[in-house]
Amino acid sequence: MSAPVLAAYSYCEAITGQQARNFAYGIRLLPTPKRRAMSALYAFSRRVDDIGDGTLAPDVKAARLEDTRALLARVRDRSVDDDDTDPVAVALSHTADHFPVPLDGLDELIDGVLMDVRGETYETWDDLKVYCRCVAGAIGRLSLGVFGTEPGARGTERAPEYADTLGLALQLTNILRDVREDAEDGRTYLPADDLAKFGCSAGFDGAYPPAGSDFAGLVHFEVRRARALFAEGYRLLPMLDRRSGACVAAMAGIYRRLLDRIEREPEAVLRGRVSLPGREKAYVAVRGLSGLDARHVSRRTIRRRA
Repeated sequence: MSAPVLAAYSYCEAITGQQARNFAYGIRLLPTPKRRAMSALYAFSRRVDDIGDGTLAPDVKAARLEDTRALLARVRDRSVDDDDTDPVAVALSHTADHFPVPLDGLDELIDGVLMDVRGETYETWDDLKVYCRCVAGAIGRLSLGVFGTEPGARGTERAPEYADTLGLALQLTNILRDVREDAEDGRTYLPADDLAKFGCSAGFDGAYPPAGSDFAGLVHFEVRRARALFAEGYRLLPMLDRRSGACVAAMAGIYRRLLDRIEREPEAVLRGRVSLPGREKAYVAVRGLSGLDARHVSRRTIRRRA
């Protein structure tokens, strides 16, 4: 690896450590080449997200996102040199040379952020799934390109599907956690059908639910949906090598425990961001490294087949 490429990866790892604590916590469990590759994917994704979340006018955001898409095309065409001035492009290009990552997934991410820029809302869960697959399911499939699957593992043809579903589970958890923050930014992600069903169509502009609503019922309904997605997505774990499986189990485990907290105290998401203490994240990482989650999924799958 040349010095410029190494420096580019170091830049991406710094961004990941500063801006994605849960993600950074999980990828610590990977061997160095995979950890660096995941950091490159994150740094590019972070750039796309930052454009969407920034304060620029919508037309300027759209133009910046298309510039980012053009940069991705350069990466795809292998026209980024080691001494290119953009370290994220250098690291991502090196990653694409060494791992079978489906770069089209980053195009999907850009498409999803453009939905945010246009202020799209979602009538049904099926509508929201399209968005979630762009901004999170695609990242799951990209990550699978870095992780790979274990030789001889059963059912690996469905691994991209499970990675995608796990991404949906994480994104729905994010949506529940950030419901107040998103409302303050003028964004509503939860399906309008669900909001109406639980009397929450007025939105969430304060620390308390809309008057007369069943906010706890809404949260518990979405939690059940997220749990079903986690249960399906976790079937990916036995298909991965030990350290990749530990990484996925750690990241997913953190979000599952966030979901537990949200379920226990639904209105907490209206008062501030729900998070886990470091000691609990460490416990999740130990469970991942021990293979407990993967073994549990394997036993459950065997029982279903029987």
